[in-house]
Amino acid sequence: MIDIRLIRETPETVRKNIEKKHQHEKLHLVDKIRKKDIEWRNQKQRVDKLRHDRNIISKEISKAKKEKKPSTILMKKAKLIPKKIEEIEAKASNLQKQIKEMLLQIPNIVHESVPHGKSAEDNEEKEVIGKPTEKKFKVKNHAELGEELGLLDFDSSAKISGNGFYVLKGQLALLNQALISYARDFMVSKGYEYIEPPLMIKKEILSGVFSKAEIEQMSYKIEGEDLYLIATSEHPVIGMYINKVLKKEELPIKLTAYSMCFRKEIGSHGVDEKGLFRTHQFNKQEMVVICKPEDSYKYYDELLSLSKQLFKNLGIPIRELESSAGDLADLKAKGADLEAWSPRQKKYFEVTSVTNMEEAQARRLNIRYTDEKNQKRFVHTLNNTAIATSRALVAIMENYQNADGTIDIPEVLQKYMNGKKKIEK
Repeated sequence: MIDIRLIRETPETVRKNIEKKHQHEKLHLVDKIRKKDIEWRNQKQRVDKLRHDRNIISKEISKAKKEKKPSTILMKKAKLIPKKIEEIEAKASNLQKQIKEMLLQIPNIVHESVPHGKSAEDNEEKEVIGKPTEKKFKVKNHAELGEELGLLDFDSSAKISGNGFYVLKGQLALLNQALISYARDFMVSKGYEYIEPPLMIKKEILSGVFSKAEIEQMSYKIEGEDLYLIATSEHPVIGMYINKVLKKEELPIKLTAYSMCFRKEIGSHGVDEKGLFRTHQFNKQEMVVICKPEDSYKYYDELLSLSKQLFKNLGIPIRELESSAGDLADLKAKGADLEAWSPRQKKYFEVTSVTNMEEAQARRLNIRYTDEKNQKRFVHTLNNTAIATSRALVAIMENYQNADGTIDIPEVLQKYMNGKKKIEK
């Protein structure tokens, strides 16, 4: 959510940003918010004047009583004021609610370095790390290979839970756990505090990180309770700080969290596609940074660098794609994806995503800190996927696949697999 002062003082900046994000249907909201804001401020001034009048009348009544003069008319006036204040405050409160609902629809101001573009098709390649592997045999689909090895079971998961789920077995299930342990240890070694958050979240916090449409499309609601299953570890982690005022000495806060995640919507591939790439349930290790505004792009670079190092250590060829303005979600000021190489498809696919939301998320959740001048300011919040293990498994099963259908285990994971170097039937 942006600061309303941007709309009051520099509405053209907000309009240009909406145009840069190709959300022209939202342009009318700027004038609508300005109009409602003027009306709200007028109502506030009326309340302030009534309170001022009430104070004057109270003094006149007191004076009249001391001088034993009649004060009946003054008393009648005084009795009318509280009701008027209540009526105007109710109107002002309703206006403020309308303004907030519209502000939540206005996209965050994107960073000046963000490339122009309408969609993901316009994202810019920034760096390629590792040489894409070229196999001399036909690379099998990971789902097919997993079933042949007896390590992936989609038939049983469909019977248990329906489409969009999976059962990992044996060495593949252990490899999944090895990825979780590796990502955890890697992040902790970089100075990030390890967190295991709740798997359910209240709507108050969810509304601070997701739009209403995203909540309806992606989140599983717990019937009869004010709880949803989490869609990513980031949400409960950042929710730990809702309505907090932090000391400047506490910043930056650097956290890494592991959790299972749950999503109703699983993307354009559709729920019926067999595989690990898009599923309703998956394992994820997340990175979160809460920092001073002047430091946020330093930590943006750090988060991106950590993701690159993590996949480089795994020996997976990757590339960095910077998100264009049109591809950024409304809360994002800047973002990038890392994509892993698929030797089967001979193209890259997304495995992690880094985001700087600047103060937009903190404003929604009311997370502030006290600066050097003892002023309360909103923090900046950033997050990045350290690893989503299901997608990492796809990358390993393709890049480390052998002609005989076995899978080599990346060296950094072998210590978590009791020294095992290969997965075979």
